[in-house]
Amino acid sequence: MPGLFAEVRDGDQVWRGAAGVADVATGRPVTADMRHRVGSITKTFTAAAVLQQVESGRIGLDTPIGRYLPRLVPGERGGAITVRMLINHTSGLAEYLPYAYPSFKAFPDLAGTGPQSMDDHRFTRFDPTELIEMGVTAPAVGVPGGTPGVYSNTNYLLLAQLLEQVTGTMAEQYITRNVIERAGLRDTEFPDGPNIDGPHSQLYEAWFGMIDPPRDYSVFDMSFAGPAGSLISTVTDLNRFFGMLMAGEIVSPSSLAQMQRTVPVVSQELKTIDYGLGLHPMKAPGQGTFWGNGGTVWGGGALSMIRADGKRQMTVAVNLQRWNRFDSSGKPQPHPIDDALAALYRVAMYG
Repeated sequence: MPGLFAEVRDGDQVWRGAAGVADVATGRPVTADMRHRVGSITKTFTAAAVLQQVESGRIGLDTPIGRYLPRLVPGERGGAITVRMLINHTSGLAEYLPYAYPSFKAFPDLAGTGPQSMDDHRFTRFDPTELIEMGVTAPAVGVPGGTPGVYSNTNYLLLAQLLEQVTGTMAEQYITRNVIERAGLRDTEFPDGPNIDGPHSQLYEAWFGMIDPPRDYSVFDMSFAGPAGSLISTVTDLNRFFGMLMAGEIVSPSSLAQMQRTVPVVSQELKTIDYGLGLHPMKAPGQGTFWGNGGTVWGGGALSMIRADGKRQMTVAVNLQRWNRFDSSGKPQPHPIDDALAALYRVAMYG
């Protein structure tokens, strides 16, 4: 792991730490104030924006998506898949990623994939409606409302189109005004190009040992993820956001309660997790439940969690991804980095 940085909060006490390098070529150190691509933590921001529109009466949480976007989700599925099913990944809609990135055709059978598409599409500008069509026309991965659900970015690109439909504003702009600025986040933004503005680390992708040494993908067009995973933020901003969310300052307490209603969902790592409306819980022995989200991009990852009472938080960012290699059966092998991160999470969350 070249570098990582974190912020932990316990009431009014704040700890920030960083270790390692942001650039393996120059030895430039990572610092705790660096901007970072936070991947699917973006989904919590998008879910909160949708819940705001539910509160205003413009969106019905249990209304079929076909009433809002009949061209994107036509026919019986448009009438069966609700807004809630999109947010909690129980729509049954497939992931578009293996269709947008041809060498990921075996995804999520990761052992059968290759990294070539990352280089081919480093500067590709994707149209979100084309990505949605890939996911909607692909074979379904489940029935609408069935559990366990299957994690799919197609759901959140549809939610972005829904926000645009009901607000008349691009989803990124709406989320910026009504979630990011409402929370007073100064270093959080959707990128308008392939670069990360401000101080940041290089992002090293190993792709399960197939890229050796790991390659820097910090310059990358994130239009393939959009409001499902393209956000740039800092560990401080993420802690502030989740703190305000849990305090009922981003959405109402009743909306927050909806966000915390979980269902079992199969993640992209083929693990079954509990997932709510853009939030998932982690049980901490003797500490109760923490709520938050995690995310990965090519070369970078982050995890942000807050205890249910709002008093203890942690956000951790790393600048290497897919460090595990495969065993003979094609499953990622355990790695000492996994144990080190788990130990860091325990100390950060339990004290």
